[in-house]
Amino acid sequence: MFSRAFRVRSNTAIKGSDRRKLRTDVAAAFPNLSAEQLTEFIPNKEELNVIKIYCHKGEAVTVYMNNRNPVLFEIEKALYPTVYTLWVYPDLLPAFSTWPPVLQKLAGGADLMLPGVVVPSSGLPQVERGTLCAVTLLGNRAPVAVAVATMSTAEMLAAGMKGKGFAVLHTYTDHLWEYGDKSCPPTLAPLVTDSAEKESAGDEEEMEGREPVISFSTDPLQHVDVGDLSLKERDGCAVLMGKEEPHENRAAETAGDASTEGRQEPEDNRTPQEQMDTLFNQCFFHALKCKVKKSDLPLLTSTFLRSHMFSCCPAGQQLDIKKSSYKKFSKFLQCMQQQKILQVKELNKGVESIVEVDWRHPDIKAFAVPEGFSSASTAQDSKSEDREQVYHAPEIIPLYGVSTKMIPLFQESGHRKGSILSSSEVRNIIINYVKTNELVDETNKNFVKVNAILCDCLLDKSEQDEISNLKWDDLFSRCLERLQPLHQVTFFGQEPIVRKGNIEPIDITIAQRSSNKKVTIIKNLELYGLDPQCVANILQQKVQASATITPVPGTKDRVQVQIQGNQIHHLAKMLLEEYQLPRKYIQGLEKAPKLGRKK
Repeated sequence: MFSRAFRVRSNTAIKGSDRRKLRTDVAAAFPNLSAEQLTEFIPNKEELNVIKIYCHKGEAVTVYMNNRNPVLFEIEKALYPTVYTLWVYPDLLPAFSTWPPVLQKLAGGADLMLPGVVVPSSGLPQVERGTLCAVTLLGNRAPVAVAVATMSTAEMLAAGMKGKGFAVLHTYTDHLWEYGDKSCPPTLAPLVTDSAEKESAGDEEEMEGREPVISFSTDPLQHVDVGDLSLKERDGCAVLMGKEEPHENRAAETAGDASTEGRQEPEDNRTPQEQMDTLFNQCFFHALKCKVKKSDLPLLTSTFLRSHMFSCCPAGQQLDIKKSSYKKFSKFLQCMQQQKILQVKELNKGVESIVEVDWRHPDIKAFAVPEGFSSASTAQDSKSEDREQVYHAPEIIPLYGVSTKMIPLFQESGHRKGSILSSSEVRNIIINYVKTNELVDETNKNFVKVNAILCDCLLDKSEQDEISNLKWDDLFSRCLERLQPLHQVTFFGQEPIVRKGNIEPIDITIAQRSSNKKVTIIKNLELYGLDPQCVANILQQKVQASATITPVPGTKDRVQVQIQGNQIHHLAKMLLEEYQLPRKYIQGLEKAPKLGRKK
């Protein structure tokens, strides 16, 4: 189901009453979870979000996120755990084992065929048709897939372990897994020996065989011949023939890998998570020591990460907050704030900035810049240019929420109050409603007959006795006007954010100062991921005029850029051409001075 990319429709936080309802639903779906496990699974205070997505085939799926990892997904009111959840609770579902090479096929969208299922000496778990099951790899109890049994255990055995055994819904390495922190399965020892044949392989080979489970893309698995283990139905000897060959290949490949591991032993002593934590700390202190000046403050945290920390990353390495123990950059900065290295404030709703740095802090003073990096002065000279190059205009999508008045019109399509839709989705719902209720005017198909529901939802009281037909365009525009306006903003490299109302445009105004001097004032830059101080510095260099950051009158912790003269021509070129922002999100460009007239 998630073997291909999906489209995120909305992302909202789950509040108290909804959390309690979700916990009740989880308890009903998975009764073997204890009360403590339920509280840990659906916490009371930690961040918990619900995401509406559309899969590549159009299926609507609800995904529940805890600490940026998907923990549950819901299809047609049925709850399913993700592999992230099953790694914490590996015994939540009955588990069936398969060979490691089979995982590639499952992640590609294939179902699990019975010839690929390993039958342990203790026998298969007893399940009925339709039972939700976990799929594990031989030698590791950590599940790598979630599937539904297409037949009972008795039917599997009666069929001679041939045919399709499980319909796979979600796997490790698919796009739902990629939406989380992309961590690898833990190594969990089997509760019982998987098979008599595995015992004969010896303890040493068993330990080597587990290693590829954590990173499936390693060479030993890529060189395995999976012809007899492809998930298509084969004769009964296919599993036995396929089993010996992976062990042989694994033994040969791991022998070669052992020497490589020996050479890299110092690095391997730390987990990938610990290595990423160290890299983040190194780039953080490097950026503060060599890149950031006091005049840069307040500095957007997103700008600090992409323009300063990224440039401090050593060649061949890449910063990825999801692979660290912090999971979120805001939590990393919060940790640094607790150490009194810096101070972070939310200067605008949902937009955090670094407002103060203690450059006398012992950790900053003690940090030594790694070899191979240019001096601090050189880095400072190229800072403004780097900022311009790395900026990516956010993707802004207008959305619409179903309001109370519009519920009768949308409930036929399965939507309720608060459902979030795009304009194209609204259009399709209205078209389907009109066609289903046969409301197209027979004499003129450009008009739609107004029935009782359309009348109540779209017409004012003064119009209800006068209007019996509406043009299609009028119908759509009236519908959009009566829905709750929302918008989704997606900044480069970050998850989408859904906010209420329409996004405020970048506001450019011209004000008159003493001695008839004019100044250009720019507001709302932060909403588009632009650092006001950075914009002020760039403008000052381009037009050779004084630029300052001042508080926005009547607001708390919001700032505006003020630059001498009417600089709208330069602003337009920078915002429209260099930053690639759509013109509709910039207000005041018409106030530019007319060219060709010099006073």
